[in-house]
Amino acid sequence: MGGFSLELNEDQTDLRDWVHGFARDVIRPAASEWDEREETPWPVIQEAAKIGLYGFESLATWFADPIGLSLPIATEELFWGDAGIALALMGTGLAVAGIFAGGEPEQLAEWVPECFGDESDPKLAAFCASEPQAGSDVAGYRTRARYDEATDEWVLNGQKAWATNGGIANVHVVTAVVDPSLGSRGQAGFIIPPGTPGLSSPGKIKKHGMRASHTADVFLDDVRVPGRCVLGGRERLEARLARAREGLKAGGQAAMATFETTRPTVGAMAVGVARAAYDYALEYAKDREAFGRKIIENQSIAFDLANMRMEIDASRLLVWRAAWMGRNNVPFTAGEGSMSKLKASEVSVWATERAIHILGGAGYTREHPVERMHRDAKIFTIFEGTSEIQRLVVSRMISGMQIR
Repeated sequence: MGGFSLELNEDQTDLRDWVHGFARDVIRPAASEWDEREETPWPVIQEAAKIGLYGFESLATWFADPIGLSLPIATEELFWGDAGIALALMGTGLAVAGIFAGGEPEQLAEWVPECFGDESDPKLAAFCASEPQAGSDVAGYRTRARYDEATDEWVLNGQKAWATNGGIANVHVVTAVVDPSLGSRGQAGFIIPPGTPGLSSPGKIKKHGMRASHTADVFLDDVRVPGRCVLGGRERLEARLARAREGLKAGGQAAMATFETTRPTVGAMAVGVARAAYDYALEYAKDREAFGRKIIENQSIAFDLANMRMEIDASRLLVWRAAWMGRNNVPFTAGEGSMSKLKASEVSVWATERAIHILGGAGYTREHPVERMHRDAKIFTIFEGTSEIQRLVVSRMISGMQIR
């Protein structure tokens, strides 16, 4: 008779150990350098591609796990290594998730390999959703796409903000408004092929944290893409818009469909950073002496570490539950995806701050990695929906009311 178990299977354990080894041996030794340089860590990406850690095959394998835990397990280990470098490796996955969320099989087959390149020449992809005046407010997007019947092309104009890999990506996946009168229901996703004229970027934005990950604004000036580059195909788009115009349910809009599938993964990222800070603070507290004894022998320090471990483990369980539900098509009736991202992101900020406090003055310096972890952690409460947006999603789901 089968019973409930949280034990990982052999494949998941092997995956965890493999990714952890790469994070320990390759990512961590390079973390401080690329944080200081604030540049894309191409040598690390190339090393990951060489061993099959970066590429479509590995991501597809993680997605195919019927339990749904392989992706959060691998993600946690990468971000335990270093968040900036890990996001440089994982950022392409957001664009791929956008293609998966709205694309047809033919589009997946054509464009997903283009997102990654190959082991000898790895590429990046970017998902461009947020705009200067519309971050969490996805209904406020101003980027427009119109169909040119004469040439069978879509013409895109607008500006996207804070795009991971924006401007340096081989493939850009862009959300744009097709019918402004329908609000968020009048949007669609578009693939911008490599080298398409009209797409430009002023360069990398300097950030508080995640400095090894490339973040940039992307400008679209009469960008023309083939008609087949609208995700899901034009016929399906027109049918969805027609239902929306009649007031019927038209299905999720482009950006939210992507975010719904990726929020537990962002939670796993946050867990990885929190765990890294906890591990470092624990070892420091066991080694550091003050007033004639190890500082961990003081209840104030020991209780902090106990609380950190408890909150990190609780966050991971919420992430795993949401990942399992998503993989097995169990509806998020209480906003479980948002719940996992909310809890993990806030725990990550709190745990990294406590790690600095445990190290004292040493923790505030760049001689120890916890200050970098603290800078990296903050973005988790902001991107892919702020903490306030996550609470809004959960409150609406549990109440059945339109909380504002």
